Amino acid sequence: MTRVRRLHDTFDTGLVWFRRDLRSSDNAALYYALKHCERVWCVFVFDTTILQPLIDTWQARHADEPPQDRRIEFILAALGELDQALRANGGGLIVLYGDPADLVLKLADELGVDAVFTNHDYEPVALERDEAVRERLAGAKRQLLTFKDQVIFEREELLTGQRKPFTVFTPYRNAWLKQLTAFDLKPYPVETYAKHLAALPPKLNRQLPTLDQLGFAPGNLTDLPLPTGMSGAQRLLDDFMTRIDSYADRRDFPAAKGPSYLSIHLRFGTVSIRTLARLAYELSLQPGGQGSATWLSELIWRDFYFMILAHHPKLAAGASFKEEYDRLRWEHGPEADEAFAAWCEGRTGYPLVDAAMLQLNRTGYMHNRLRMVTASFLVKDLGVDWRLGERYFADLLNDFDFSANNGGWQWAASTGCDAQPYFRIFNPITQSEKFDAEGRFIKRYLPQLAQVPAKWIHAPWLAGAERLAEFGVVLGRDYPEPIVDHAEARQRTLARFGK
Repeated sequence: MTRVRRLHDTFDTGLVWFRRDLRSSDNAALYYALKHCERVWCVFVFDTTILQPLIDTWQARHADEPPQDRRIEFILAALGELDQALRANGGGLIVLYGDPADLVLKLADELGVDAVFTNHDYEPVALERDEAVRERLAGAKRQLLTFKDQVIFEREELLTGQRKPFTVFTPYRNAWLKQLTAFDLKPYPVETYAKHLAALPPKLNRQLPTLDQLGFAPGNLTDLPLPTGMSGAQRLLDDFMTRIDSYADRRDFPAAKGPSYLSIHLRFGTVSIRTLARLAYELSLQPGGQGSATWLSELIWRDFYFMILAHHPKLAAGASFKEEYDRLRWEHGPEADEAFAAWCEGRTGYPLVDAAMLQLNRTGYMHNRLRMVTASFLVKDLGVDWRLGERYFADLLNDFDFSANNGGWQWAASTGCDAQPYFRIFNPITQSEKFDAEGRFIKRYLPQLAQVPAKWIHAPWLAGAERLAEFGVVLGRDYPEPIVDHAEARQRTLARFGK
């Protein structure tokens, strides 16, 4: 499948169904709809099959608090900006609430459109939904036309010399770079055809729903340094371009301003992957372009995990990529439940792990290095099934994307493709010493350890009770004792995987 789905048909009317692509520029489905239709309307559906589980999960953990989800706030803000951009060109955004499989068909019928245009999704549930919509539209003599938009290469566009999917990243990246052309990075010129946007019918020309109408209460998104919408993505990108040269050197240090912080914008499509990959690739060819080359590799990892999911849909059902590891026996019972709760709540007694989990709980963000450290700790120090951690991250990460989240967890758990071998077990103390040497990140989220010197901040119990008291810390009162001995846990993990 190539990037372009060549359309020879023209239509009187079309409907663009926005999903993970909340932008009005460089958008494949929007471009093709505007180019091939005389009049185009646009819709976004708040999918209740997604929202209700979010509400249920929140209520299971916070029975006395109204549901909150920063991602819903982010989407609402992005939709407001998208609506304004469409209105500036004579159109607007129809926003509905319910099951999209029903509402998109109903709207297509109400507007009398000839075709619905949307961009590819890759998760099995979404693929089933789209196929059902396609069949029902066909029954009404309408088409569903879908396009590649959120990746550079997808599905079977990159295969090994034996015409099989890659399962190791480095050869995949090499093939990705070899196959890349300027055309793959070229933006879709939506603006050229914007005149085909149709004004909203009066009864559909409504204000966006509020959080309350969607069943959510405001969270702390507006308190976070996370600009929203297309303009927010551009602000973050502009800032990152001023420091991209240092990305390779700074990206692993959570206390440093190293990452681009664009992952949530990629997740919801408020920025185009082509924009980012084009910048990364072009800058990587320049002298001193190592930071850009490293960033480009991270973007390629994203394509890699989308490709893996497309070829191995079993992953969405909880299967290990390496089938033999589905037989692993994880810890069970009250002690394992308490260990998992301690991990979730940031009270394991390992400061870097706890600070990372508190960052996630409070902001919905976690630094990539810390995702690896915390995942390794849960699986290989506590012996807890990686699927529990995967689900917890899915519930809380602002930038949650199934393919990347699953890929990252299976990498850390040694059950995935191109994963670290099971005997490679992150030491949470040495990881802390290496990547937060002065304890700056730790102290940001664990202020009770603010007076503990760098020598002891990574493993406070080693300082001894008398010395810790000098820094105002009593273990068990101000900060937990470690819930596991890393050296002993390492031996248990080797035994678990080595059987």
